[in-house]
Amino acid sequence: MRDFLPEQAKVMRYVEDLARKIAKLYGYKEIITPVVESYELLAVKSGEEIRERMYAFKDLAGRKVALRPEFTASIARVVATTLRNEPKPLRLFCVGSLYRYDEPQLGRYREFWQSNFELIGSNKPEADVEILTLTNDLMQMVGLRNYWFKIGHMGILRGILAKEGVKEEKQNPIMQRLDKKLWNEALKMLEELKVSEKCLEVLKKLIKIKGKETPKTINEIKKNVKDYEEAIAAAENLEEILNLTFESGAKFEVSIEPAFARGLEYYTGMIFEIFVPELEIALGGGGRYDKLIELFGGEPTPAVGVAHGIDRITLAMEKQEIKPKITKEPFVFVIPIDDSLKAKALEIASQIRLKGINVEVEVMGRKLTKALQDADRKGATHAVIVAPKELEEGKVVFRNMQLRIQKAVEIEKLPNEIQKDFGDT
Repeated sequence: MRDFLPEQAKVMRYVEDLARKIAKLYGYKEIITPVVESYELLAVKSGEEIRERMYAFKDLAGRKVALRPEFTASIARVVATTLRNEPKPLRLFCVGSLYRYDEPQLGRYREFWQSNFELIGSNKPEADVEILTLTNDLMQMVGLRNYWFKIGHMGILRGILAKEGVKEEKQNPIMQRLDKKLWNEALKMLEELKVSEKCLEVLKKLIKIKGKETPKTINEIKKNVKDYEEAIAAAENLEEILNLTFESGAKFEVSIEPAFARGLEYYTGMIFEIFVPELEIALGGGGRYDKLIELFGGEPTPAVGVAHGIDRITLAMEKQEIKPKITKEPFVFVIPIDDSLKAKALEIASQIRLKGINVEVEVMGRKLTKALQDADRKGATHAVIVAPKELEEGKVVFRNMQLRIQKAVEIEKLPNEIQKDFGDT
């Protein structure tokens, strides 16, 4: 777990603000869920690896609880209970910290941050498209280059295994291996379950398929799964989603991978992750989950969502040398010449702040030259020097820190002078 110093925190909040902007543009409403939830709620469909890595403990009442490792289970709980009678679709957004006991490495920490979008109530491909396009919009807003979407469909793999008689609980460990690209382990597990040779051959072929062109790649998938009706239907659903995405005008690179799986067990349809060339880890990912809400006692409710890794996106920005496009604002440093003027300096600072201008006051008792050096180091755009001579005339010394020009300004005109001078600089 990490401390974020001011510059790092600024970039984190910048990405978070962009995610909030996307939420507003697409009509997603924010909800806030607890950091601590019932262990059973979080564990039920989180996947083998996440269950092993959850921060789980007993509270003082003896209940087993855990720090949330992801957002979707909590949102599904809210939809199944408090929001069960709300009209669909629901567009819900949340942002915050999550916890998993991972081995720390580049971009993977035990405390991490995500922005989370869930579109609940629609089983139509346009809902899947919306999740893809809002993710693409966020990547563009951040300014990332050369990113691509790895995309697949859980129905392809599950359709094959279901026809082979492999129960869902036996499928999940196999999906975990596929998620980690442990192809041989996954195939060995299937051999032990005594699936047909045809099934093994089909999966070996699917593992090799990675295509950028939708029609060509989908046709190749369908040709290989021709004896598995559910897998064919899943491939056709994926094709419909991708066609609709690109027909709507969205532009991004894809890698269609039918043997791609994600660690979470609740996915039922289209799944995806986002990558940049500079990092091996995904910047975000998501997919369709049509059975999770009813698992928590709600009505059968289709849903699709995505989580974006805020700290991973900041890491990608660093790797690609992308600076946050933060709007510059005036920042004023107020300096009293001596101790007798401290109260007046604080009063003037308060008057400037009332106009929405950022102000710091010199509180270290430094001499003027040192105080101005400190203001410069902190990036102040202007300094207001409270001095006895000017104060007798109801004025202060107003200094442009960039141009090193100063003049006397009436105190009541100071906020307007700051805004005007900042605009001219």
